[in-house]
Amino acid sequence: MGVTALWFTPVLENNSPDSRRLSTYHGYATTDYYRVDPRLGTNDDYRRLVDEAHRLGLKVVMDMIFNHCSIDHPWIADLPSRDWLNTPDWLFDHKEGSSYPGPTSQGDNVFSRRHAQYVQTNYKLTPILDPYASKIDLHETTDGWFVPSMPDLNQRNPHVMKYLTQNSIWWIETIGIDGIRMDTYPYADREAMSKWMKRIETEYPNFNTVGETWVTEPAYTAAWQKDSKLTGLNSHLKTVMDFSFFDKINRAKNEETDEWTHGLNRIYNSMTYDYLYPNPSNVLAFIDNHDTDRFLGDGQDTATLKQALALLLTTNRIPQIYYGTEILMNGTRAVTDGNVRKDFPGGFPGDTANAFTRKGRTREQQAMFGWLSHLLHWRQGNDVITKGRQTQFIPYKGVYVIARQYGGRTVMTILNGTSRQASFCPVRYAEITGSTTEAHNVLTGRMVNITKNIRLAPRQALILEFIS
Repeated sequence: MGVTALWFTPVLENNSPDSRRLSTYHGYATTDYYRVDPRLGTNDDYRRLVDEAHRLGLKVVMDMIFNHCSIDHPWIADLPSRDWLNTPDWLFDHKEGSSYPGPTSQGDNVFSRRHAQYVQTNYKLTPILDPYASKIDLHETTDGWFVPSMPDLNQRNPHVMKYLTQNSIWWIETIGIDGIRMDTYPYADREAMSKWMKRIETEYPNFNTVGETWVTEPAYTAAWQKDSKLTGLNSHLKTVMDFSFFDKINRAKNEETDEWTHGLNRIYNSMTYDYLYPNPSNVLAFIDNHDTDRFLGDGQDTATLKQALALLLTTNRIPQIYYGTEILMNGTRAVTDGNVRKDFPGGFPGDTANAFTRKGRTREQQAMFGWLSHLLHWRQGNDVITKGRQTQFIPYKGVYVIARQYGGRTVMTILNGTSRQASFCPVRYAEITGSTTEAHNVLTGRMVNITKNIRLAPRQALILEFIS
């Protein structure tokens, strides 16, 4: 494919006896922080996988969860201390000291009905940085539970944080992971997480961690990046997730790019706030992931998909691609979350198709696979994309242009953000094209005359490369 790193959603043990508890199947409700889930293999298998990835030149990112664990974790049956969890009172019966016996076959909803003191998060991350936030809002955000089956860990307890810190170092040392993706990053205590990141940074200066920061405003996301001047507490978190890019590109695909706010103007306007980031090139962007609808929704619109990927892979970001995108996997969460997390065809015995092989892919799947693989291999080691200065142009007559320049070379990404034909007018972009007369079309391999207007098909993506 041409990818350089693999991010697996959680691989740790999620041992829940209640098979109907849908909040645990995805792996984010840990029951043992030191053991790979036996359904996936053993710790030794994990180490061999990482070693093999390294042999092939791939890095491996481990998904970790410090905010919460599973209701079936051994801690819950015998809490090390009452403040091991946030808002734990609902786990105790009316008789002081009598601990909650654990899950029942009646499901999670019964828990919250039977225990009036249960506190659930409001899922709003804004109070954490809001200068006007009320105490109740902030309390619900950081101390409320995600769902009744995932108790909220109290990182303000120094023993909890020491346990989690030592655990993360243990995985780095014993398995050799190259990075961490920290789930629900802002929900955990800010000060404790900052100290954890500082510890990891001191021990492993070249190690990277990306935090899930699910707010679609750039100012919020930027405040969580290491060395931000927007807040008084340094997070030491090198990489944050660009939910603004995700939100804007998914709106733009259903809109016509006009002269002001709609379509690809949304991306342009979001990028204008990159001055807020201490390091924009260390921001992770994506068009979908396991928590969202797939970019294709229930359709197969390859034109908008290619356009989104062309932008994702050439802009000043770390790109993340969700598995299955390369073979046009689609689906929405309107059915279930599992509908966007289906098995990749060919991964299990009995699968009727094996999309891991060219022979097992349909013509349409192979066309998408080849297109994306070609673009990814072109991107690998490309200093213009990874180091180049970025220039963007206000969308003009439906056309959005981003340019990258480095070492005398230029790459221009040209997107027709409308459902009609449009034209790329080189004279408007003379500050980038200069006296160049021809450019290499990265996607087709052909040479393109850039001294005259170029006709663009509806939603077409064009990537040109030339000597500046």
